[in-house]
Amino acid sequence: MSMLQLALKARAANYERPVATLYRAIAKEIPRVLTIYDIDVPIAEARQCIREKFRDNAHVKDERVIDMLVEKGYMDLEEALLQFKQRPHLLSMLQGDKKSYAEVVRKRPTNIDELFMRS
Repeated sequence: MSMLQLALKARAANYERPVATLYRAIAKEIPRVLTIYDIDVPIAEARQCIREKFRDNAHVKDERVIDMLVEKGYMDLEEALLQFKQRPHLLSMLQGDKKSYAEVVRKRPTNIDELFMRS
């Protein structure tokens, strides 16, 4: 099994703006993660949820805490890409307190017409 080791690569690269680099990496991988986990959330809405998560930590000024949060962000991204997370984990992370898991779960087609319309 291949390991991505995104956090190790990011730490070794020593970026000037690590938070912006992490945000770009996550925004770039959102379509793939949504496809892997079969999550029926628009990409723009998923990016908005990620943006809100970053804004929640915008007040942090301590460099050690920022480095820890960036490291955790890369590890979460890597776990999602390697499918170590489960679908409800990502849904709760993307939706937060807005919607429950049952409201977001994709409805399965019940007949051939619905199946045809989805593809």
